[in-house]
Amino acid sequence: MSQKSFHVAVVGATGAVGQQMLNTLSEKNFPIKKLSLLASKRSAGQVITFNGESHTIQEATPEAFEGVDLALFSAGGSVSKALAHEAVKRGAIVVDNTSAFRMDPNVPLVVPEVNEQDLLNHNGIIANPNCSTIQMVVALQPLHEKYGLKKVIVSTYQAVSGAGAKAVEELKEQSKAILNDEAFEASIMPCASDKKHYQIAFNAVPQIDKFEENGYTFEELKMMNETKKIMHLENLEIAATCVRLPVETGHSESLYAEFEGGNPSVQEIRELLKSAPGVTLQDQPEEQIYPMPALAAGLPDVFVGRIRKDLDRENAYHMWVVSDNLLKGAAYNSVQIAESLIKLNLL
Repeated sequence: MSQKSFHVAVVGATGAVGQQMLNTLSEKNFPIKKLSLLASKRSAGQVITFNGESHTIQEATPEAFEGVDLALFSAGGSVSKALAHEAVKRGAIVVDNTSAFRMDPNVPLVVPEVNEQDLLNHNGIIANPNCSTIQMVVALQPLHEKYGLKKVIVSTYQAVSGAGAKAVEELKEQSKAILNDEAFEASIMPCASDKKHYQIAFNAVPQIDKFEENGYTFEELKMMNETKKIMHLENLEIAATCVRLPVETGHSESLYAEFEGGNPSVQEIRELLKSAPGVTLQDQPEEQIYPMPALAAGLPDVFVGRIRKDLDRENAYHMWVVSDNLLKGAAYNSVQIAESLIKLNLL
């Protein structure tokens, strides 16, 4: 790590991901010489403690980025679209955690364990992928490098924290009401623009974000398109189904992967993943050891288990992938990108 230190701004500092960004910066001892905490006008004036020092929240305006070296954005796509280029104009490198720039051909979409070298082609803005995409490509990349990835089918089981802190509170309130046989008002919206509200406690909602004309949700299309971009696999066959479950933190994925060649044994797959960066192997079915969101919450790795060969097709495998959606799926990956910028002498 460089001995240089940097003026870092966190945009959306009062939100769940913003708070995790601050925790990660602290835990990683990121070289900060000055910290600016930015948020909406209504949050300005609040005080947050970071590394024992009090910092006052400032309103996120173009002028707030004067002198900033690195800006970590997690305040919603509209904020990123309005302010990211303003930050770049003032000399900052932006790492954006929203979907605003992910599919922009001029913006690298980066998971450091997978495509760190894409940072060499940035023009001031770097996009952080969707949380579900991140954990999937971390698990797939070492297998693709050896066997060549041909086809992916993924079903996700996503935590309510992916819908925000309010959704987590709704899950708790609904659960209490149902257990106490009390009335409650269903309030989870699968998409912010939808009119319908659904119960999340003791339920599974097969919609995350809005439906497109082809029948897939925007969340599903994000996973499909982002994976192709990150892994540089334009012709990859891929399909996704994304489901919201009553889990507080930690996304799970059932993953089917088909390879061009090799036909490795399950043990060979395990050995490859055991040494893969960012992966923790938890695959001892005889001992009932496998990844679960309750155990992954608060940890930065991607956990992989339940690895097994498909019974009908050669070169095809199934696995179970779990990760904390607020850490590796958001804040942790953003800070890893910043560390990679330093490593590559780009910051």
